[in-house]
Amino acid sequence: MQSKYLRGSLNTSLLCLTACICQSLYAQTGSTEPVLLPTIKIQATRTDTAWLETPASVYRVEQKQNENNLGVNLSETLKGVPGLQLNNRENYAQDLQISMRGFGARSTFGVRGVRLYIDGIPATMPDGQGQTSNIDLSSLSHIEVLGGPFSSLYGNSSGGTILTSTKQGEGKDSIEVGYSGGSHHKSRADVVLQGGADQAGEPSYEVSSSYFDTDGYRDHSAANKVLSNAKLSWDLADGSKLNWIVNHVDINADDPQGLTRQQWQANPKQVNDANNIYDVRKELNQTQTGLTWSKPVTDQHELYAMAYVGHREVTQYQSIPQAPQNNPRHAGGVIDFSRGYYGTDIRWIGKNLLPNTRLTAGLAFDYMDEDRQGYENFNANGQFGVKGNLRRDEQNLLWNLDPYLQASWDVLPSWTLDAGLRYSNVHYESKDHYIVAGNADDSGKTDYDKVLPSAALTWKINDQFNAYASYAKGFETPTFTEMAYSANDGMNFNLKPASSDNYELGLKSQNPLGHFTAAIFQSKTKDDIVSAGTIDGRATYKNADQTLRQGLELSWNKNLWQHLKAEASYSFIDATFDAAIPDSTVQKGTKIPGIAKNQAFAALGWQPETGFNAGVDVRYMDKVYVDDANSDAAPSYSVVSANAGYVWKQVDWKVRTFARVDNLFDQNYVGSVIVNDGNGRFFEPADGLNWSAGLSITKAF
Repeated sequence: MQSKYLRGSLNTSLLCLTACICQSLYAQTGSTEPVLLPTIKIQATRTDTAWLETPASVYRVEQKQNENNLGVNLSETLKGVPGLQLNNRENYAQDLQISMRGFGARSTFGVRGVRLYIDGIPATMPDGQGQTSNIDLSSLSHIEVLGGPFSSLYGNSSGGTILTSTKQGEGKDSIEVGYSGGSHHKSRADVVLQGGADQAGEPSYEVSSSYFDTDGYRDHSAANKVLSNAKLSWDLADGSKLNWIVNHVDINADDPQGLTRQQWQANPKQVNDANNIYDVRKELNQTQTGLTWSKPVTDQHELYAMAYVGHREVTQYQSIPQAPQNNPRHAGGVIDFSRGYYGTDIRWIGKNLLPNTRLTAGLAFDYMDEDRQGYENFNANGQFGVKGNLRRDEQNLLWNLDPYLQASWDVLPSWTLDAGLRYSNVHYESKDHYIVAGNADDSGKTDYDKVLPSAALTWKINDQFNAYASYAKGFETPTFTEMAYSANDGMNFNLKPASSDNYELGLKSQNPLGHFTAAIFQSKTKDDIVSAGTIDGRATYKNADQTLRQGLELSWNKNLWQHLKAEASYSFIDATFDAAIPDSTVQKGTKIPGIAKNQAFAALGWQPETGFNAGVDVRYMDKVYVDDANSDAAPSYSVVSANAGYVWKQVDWKVRTFARVDNLFDQNYVGSVIVNDGNGRFFEPADGLNWSAGLSITKAF
């Protein structure tokens, strides 16, 4: 029955791909005059190719087309990317929930399984744990989203890769001052300074800073956030380019936590703990800086180097009762850590050293040193929500050293072979300094490594149509947070890394009917890291023997007339456990929780440079199972958003206004789920009908 269903799914997928081929070929033969379309360059695969020629599922999103927003969350910009499931938890203490083709869906906080980069600098630690909190939308230029096999070019935990790029200062010096507000007393003020270089060797600059606060949609979900970002760029006389980036973020956020189904249906705005005795919250402070440098040595040789350093501090109060903490091996209800990290990526690019080839060789190094403590979340008077006695004290060291090679060879005028090889390795070490009666020494270390080959063959059918097939080995280690707890409350060094075989067949077309993409994919994973439940605020993890993810992705966009643009996308993913998990309810064919089987998006926008602009979009999300047993699911939903704005320019002045309404029809739905929560508090409700509006004024000098 299962194989019959899979064959049916693949037949349907192939039928859709065939339809896209026919439509694209018809568009070419039906046109009597050639139409020149803009070339979209892609950097994500490091092959310096146009979007049409890139043998991967990669999408570029321009921030200037998404300005009618508050500018706080990445979810405001990344809409409708096929295969990308991005859920806003309405909880600034836990970050967004991001997964790509099902990888990363298990995350109860932060980002797992999807690597994040800002101007080439990792926002993901060597163990695969990342966050989006320091991505500054005010200074953002564009985002590239890379999915499928070629994500393995980035090593560990790259089920998908999101690469953001900030703007480079240009033209006259200018200052932009903006203010926006919205429902639940949302308020954001920002200032942006920018300017281009007058002559070679002088820096251009883009500096932004913002302050955001809100009372929150739910009870006990207030938050405030300070975010600053600066980028200086030098185009030097020898042809080299230097970027210096500095970033700082400071967040204080209350955490309303998940709700049971009964709580959600009774009152989605409520905090899980009605009396709020635990005062669950999170404080985060992070500062980092980095340099990127590129230089064309000759017409055939180019060098690139990146180096970064940062510091992150987090204190998080959890809702753990006192009784479980009486266990001498319990780590307490307050997480407190200070983390230093740094790294570098150096590579050489060779062009046409062999006929029609491009070679890349590089070495990536990342290091993290974490000083982590755990405390009781109560004091001697029995008051919760305060830092009590020490219950955990350890130093965690983590590093990787990954050499990699890439090659692109035009075998024939219409055929290109791309290949890559990366040796991904991650080294963990934990030194336990909290050794008392009943709590033994939990020190330990372990190493994970894997050779990750990748290959893709591209067929240029004609100037407007390409097809490709690709394969890559994937690798995902457990994060330190996922290893933090085991059945005996110590470090879980028994967790294995996941290894996957990833296949993709894709089609792309760029013709007068627009940009089309279609892809079918399959990922077979061994030792997938899955949730083992969240009990008393502690998430635990285990390995599943085999999992299977396969599906279909389609996208289309086109400028219909003048400034009228339309876009649409659809994603289908069948994600299942491909073998039973011993000592659990999971049987072969059980759905992997946290993953929507179907997603769809459509948008229509009028987007001129000046004057009136407007847009409307609709997003559909299928139901999402909440646990391995598939015992319950967050229902499917559709939400509609609308926006309008006006841009006025005259000489050195620019005024921009916007207003928008999200969830236009006030749907009561669940924005994300907490997978396998041991207390049944799976549901994180989304906001109902809500509005926002803003004004910015720019003056050039």
